[in-house]
Amino acid sequence: MSQLTSSNKYGKSIFQRVFGGYSQLLRIPGTARYAVGAVVASMPFPMVGMCITISVQQIYGSYTLAGTLSAVQAISLACLTPLFGKLVDRFGQTRVSLPIIAVWVAAAIALMTCIQLRVPQWILYFIVPFMAFVPPWGAMSRSRWTYLLKNAEDGAEKINRAMGFSSILDEAMWMIGNPLSSILAVVSGVLSFSFTGVCVAVGALMFLSVRSAEPPSQTDLAREAGLTRKEYRAREAARAAGAVGAASGSGVEGKQRSIFSLGFISICATWFGLGAFQSASGISIIAFAREQNVQSFTGFVFACFSFSALVGATLYGAKDWSIPLWKRFYFCIIVVAVGLSSFLLAQNIWTIMIIYLVIGVCQSPTWINGNQIILHLVPPARFTEGVGIMSAMNAIGGSVGNSIAGVFIDKYGAHGGFATVCVLAVVAVVIAFSGVKQIREATLKPMLVTVEA
Repeated sequence: MSQLTSSNKYGKSIFQRVFGGYSQLLRIPGTARYAVGAVVASMPFPMVGMCITISVQQIYGSYTLAGTLSAVQAISLACLTPLFGKLVDRFGQTRVSLPIIAVWVAAAIALMTCIQLRVPQWILYFIVPFMAFVPPWGAMSRSRWTYLLKNAEDGAEKINRAMGFSSILDEAMWMIGNPLSSILAVVSGVLSFSFTGVCVAVGALMFLSVRSAEPPSQTDLAREAGLTRKEYRAREAARAAGAVGAASGSGVEGKQRSIFSLGFISICATWFGLGAFQSASGISIIAFAREQNVQSFTGFVFACFSFSALVGATLYGAKDWSIPLWKRFYFCIIVVAVGLSSFLLAQNIWTIMIIYLVIGVCQSPTWINGNQIILHLVPPARFTEGVGIMSAMNAIGGSVGNSIAGVFIDKYGAHGGFATVCVLAVVAVVIAFSGVKQIREATLKPMLVTVEA
């Protein structure tokens, strides 16, 4: 009996250690609602591309058209996300999100109607870019966590845990969204788009109704300071750079007026490379599964990666790390790069699945570390913009990686795609280490949310 009691206490201790920090975050009023709302409203990210591909192929009978339209939507999303992030920082989350959502709903209705009516293809190309009108929910949610926790006791550790929790929800979204979109789209294109629209409406209502957690916009802060928005942005950048310089012991007053520092450019270039080799691995796995005649298991393989990433996010965010952030960042990106490169040696789809399960635990920590690095690189009032630019670079890199891998897959088969993954992974790691000086220096200084900006 005593052994059983001791075992129960030990189990509770582990559970408390892993999940206790997350429960503390969710006890803050409104946080559970906006955190879950952000994920629900983000369903267009995993679902729209799949819905467009399956619906267009069913009606028009063309994979080329379906793939091209999905690419147009993805590229539009990459271009618009930084712009929306910039507008959110300037004018506020609610004020910017509502018109963006209205445009997306109108575009979804128009696109589904046109597909069902089999209109000329050029009309679809005109409508699809408007399907990229999606507020940067993930960045806005992380901005809210930063705003709420920056002045809390052990704020840096709690922000790290909040970033981990956001990544857990993101991975859950992808795990659910990818298979669900394919099932619904096969049943009915109208049903799949309708479900996505309901998610957008419900998620937006949950998120935007928590007004107490919304960070003040640059317009609000400038008005309070009696300045124009341009004057406020200039003063904020100078104060932040000067405070960080003083905190690091340099005593140098910063005069930086732009977020595009060498460190920020380095992390964005790294995210471009990360997107390139990860997307190339995805399309190569699909080609490999077709060659092995096991296409039906492809979704399961990707779900294993998402599940492993979810576990990694849960455990990573629960721990208070003493290892410097920049070392954790480089360790995780090397593990992911080496793991995906090893696909070249795979002889069957099960080997790939096992590799995915092993390296997936470093996937979410890589993104968590990237978001934390951004907190060291950009003023807090421009955090949403910074994350938007970083995410856009990742999406653009993904499009480039898909295109390059596709060419080699057509010529040499799936292993030609895996060879492309190896090359792109090496290039991405080289790019990452080319900015190691700037990233290391930035992360050894306090986060900009901890200095007066």
